[in-house]
Amino acid sequence: MSVSGFGVHTAMWAMEWNREAAEFAIPEAVKYDIDFLEITMLDPEHLDIAHTRGLLEKHEVDCVASLGLPLDKLPTNNPEGALDFLKKALDVTEAIGAKALSGVIYGGIGQRTGTRPTEEEYDMTARVVEKAAAYARTKGLDYGLEAVNRYENHLLNSADQAVRLCERIGADNIFVHLDTYHMNIEEKGLANGILRAREHLKYIHLSASDRGTPGMDTIQWDEVFSALAAIQFKGGMAMESFITVPPQIAAGLSVWREVAPSREEVLTDGLSFLKMKARQYGLI
Repeated sequence: MSVSGFGVHTAMWAMEWNREAAEFAIPEAVKYDIDFLEITMLDPEHLDIAHTRGLLEKHEVDCVASLGLPLDKLPTNNPEGALDFLKKALDVTEAIGAKALSGVIYGGIGQRTGTRPTEEEYDMTARVVEKAAAYARTKGLDYGLEAVNRYENHLLNSADQAVRLCERIGADNIFVHLDTYHMNIEEKGLANGILRAREHLKYIHLSASDRGTPGMDTIQWDEVFSALAAIQFKGGMAMESFITVPPQIAAGLSVWREVAPSREEVLTDGLSFLKMKARQYGLI
């Protein structure tokens, strides 16, 4: 994936991506020397494409897009609806000038059946992801599969599961997207997840153990960065802290309280901490 360096998820500034959010967040990216933004697209059809693209180009900020599928448009309950939603999202992703679409774009945040996933569920998911990734390729876009914790989705919880789905589909524009918050719950060691994803890992969320300020938490950050250095990671590193939580996904994320005292603390102390660690391990 062509995006690299440090990014920040737009939940830092706004609950929903609209004109006001874009006018707030994009200049902030320049202020804090952020290489790219991860724009969450909960409602791709109503995003003001020209406005967002114009501001990104004016301020010379790159972006990637992310989302989770609506729970009524999943590959396992509505494959046609899921694929249609993903194609529209990919159209918007291309139109705003993003490099990739990533996230829970194989399912939904809050997708759980109460039982282990079946082979039929994986089959249905793989079929939709394969078609969506092929459509993304026609637009020059990469397609990222984020492994998330067991409380948010029951299909892909570990690096190994994400790698196996990538390899099952075999498309050259599909990549693994990891997240230290989820890995802290699901992996048998943070480094093990990074090493398992190795050649497929193109993007990582650097998230605190409580989704607050990195460096003021219990993540073993030296383990994370040493493993990234070991695989010579060249992709995007995005700080994801949920200062604001979109109401559409609040239940799925289960964030019910403030996880940091202020946005400024996360953007100064947290981002500075992560960049210091990246420099220490030769990643920037």
